[in-house]
Amino acid sequence: MPFLPTTSAEIEDLGWDQPDFIIITGDAYVDHPSFGHAIISRVLEVYGYKVAILAQPDWKSIDDFKKLGKPRLAFLINSGNVDSMVNHYSVFKKRRKQDQYSPGGIAGKRPDRAVIIYSNRAREAYKDVPIIIGGLEASLRRFAHYDYWDNKIRRSILLDAKADLLIYGMGEKAVVEIADALNAGIAVKDIHWIRGTVYKRISETDDELMQSEPDAFILPSFADVQSSPAAYSGSFKKQYMNNDFIRGRQLVEPYENKVYIVQNPPMEMLTTEELDQVYELAYEGNDHPSYAALGGVPAIEEVRFSITANRGCFGNCAFCALTYHQGRTVQGRSKESLVAEAGRLTKRADFKGYIHDVGGPTANFRKPSCKRQLIEGTCADRDCLYPKPCPSLEVDHEDYLDILRTIRSLPNIKKVFVRSGIRYDYAMYDKDSSFIKEICEHHISGTLKIAPEHISSRVLSRMRKPSKSIFKKFSDRYHEINRDLGLKQYLIPYFISSHPGSTMEDAIELAVFLKQSGFIPDQVQDFYPTPGTLATCMYYTGLDPLTMEKVYIPNSSEEKKAQRAMLHFNKPENYDIVKSVLIKAGRQDLIGFDQNALIRPERRKGYGTTPKATRDTGKRPRRV
Repeated sequence: MPFLPTTSAEIEDLGWDQPDFIIITGDAYVDHPSFGHAIISRVLEVYGYKVAILAQPDWKSIDDFKKLGKPRLAFLINSGNVDSMVNHYSVFKKRRKQDQYSPGGIAGKRPDRAVIIYSNRAREAYKDVPIIIGGLEASLRRFAHYDYWDNKIRRSILLDAKADLLIYGMGEKAVVEIADALNAGIAVKDIHWIRGTVYKRISETDDELMQSEPDAFILPSFADVQSSPAAYSGSFKKQYMNNDFIRGRQLVEPYENKVYIVQNPPMEMLTTEELDQVYELAYEGNDHPSYAALGGVPAIEEVRFSITANRGCFGNCAFCALTYHQGRTVQGRSKESLVAEAGRLTKRADFKGYIHDVGGPTANFRKPSCKRQLIEGTCADRDCLYPKPCPSLEVDHEDYLDILRTIRSLPNIKKVFVRSGIRYDYAMYDKDSSFIKEICEHHISGTLKIAPEHISSRVLSRMRKPSKSIFKKFSDRYHEINRDLGLKQYLIPYFISSHPGSTMEDAIELAVFLKQSGFIPDQVQDFYPTPGTLATCMYYTGLDPLTMEKVYIPNSSEEKKAQRAMLHFNKPENYDIVKSVLIKAGRQDLIGFDQNALIRPERRKGYGTTPKATRDTGKRPRRV
């Protein structure tokens, strides 16, 4: 199927008087189902709507926002696959030099707070055209939220964008219902019944509002969450507890001047058949050919030959926004659909024999964690995996292994990788080690990504991650299996520094663990407070919103840099920071020449404390 039109000439060539919808996106146009704009455009297309793509318009004037003409039904606006602020700034608020979602990786092709800027420009261009916002940036800012970059509470993005509707979560069903309503002549101001959407309402009082919305929960007002960390925590908890499509209630956030932001309950999750249909639409599978002169769009390279097998995650990590966006109920595609997609990939002229991934947010999650979730919804008072696996948890890797076996047996396929990462604690809860063994034997090449994130029990409890002992058991079993198979394969564990709850004592504990394990990580992710996560609520309020316990927050730039330096204690540029931290903590026992020391007493030329035999050369990660 050809790419959708991106110019007025292409619209004319198709014989259209005007498009029904114009999708404005902060990413370059990539017609691949790993990109939200591709999915939404192809879903609308299959329902008979004419869709044009306006990718990365020049926001400094309204000229680009008029170049495709006036859409018949609405503008659909998103910032791209990644939050525009995260895309632009590091955790230390330094401007990034590259953008993997832009042609040639060139930065600066989208504005800060892209959804707001694009929406305002579209409104200037055509005042009477409905504006509907969605995607990750809008979804995670649907209520009042802490903004790390401004270091303040901002109001719902629906108000700042001056949009008519906001779609949160995965929007395939909602956008079609909205399209059908608009096409039927219903004014956008009257479209208030669709699940998975947020709208603005004017009411004289809370009582008047409740007469029309009797099942709604009234959240603390914007003024209250601005002034009170406790009110902010209480509001977040209510949102967190109502993010399930079965038991979620309508939520209302009051503002001044009689304005209310109303969130309808989450949209029902797609069935397996519906999910299959979404990923079987007529995608080109490439970035737009107009980008070829700049070298294409870098982000397509990792996913060009990858297959999305599932959505959602019941891992529910505190620092991850996925739960707030996709939900805790896992949706899996059918084996038949996945195998058929793999077969189509093998017929591409540029296919080299390698499927890069068959996975999703968590590769080895294929279905809801228990049967009750599809009847009663996810539990409001417990997690599936934290602090221990729920007694109702159903652990089963056979379906996933069957899919991998079938795909790797297809003609012209040399290797099927699992690169999206696995949940190692879930793997360890299986009745045997057959899953780990098969992954080691067939589906990795030298390394496996896992995410323990930390090893301190205090920090892990705030992260809602399993204990260090589970990580160690998995590591030992992984290396034992590889030994038995005669393979030299390694783990790449990811760690987060400066997470809420992490003290310098915890950072030292993690550094000692890394030293004793003989592994120095190549990369460390500093905790990044982004809207929509439990950990970000902790970061701003100093409270765990689920328990209202006080939480230690390492929020100064100096401490964040120090905690990060501890995880790279062997780097010469970190010597002074590490030494200062150890002396201040009274851990001079870690300064010396013995094998347990993190650093030597004095900086030396060619400084490094990791013995040559275990030093990370950069060629491969060291064994944990």
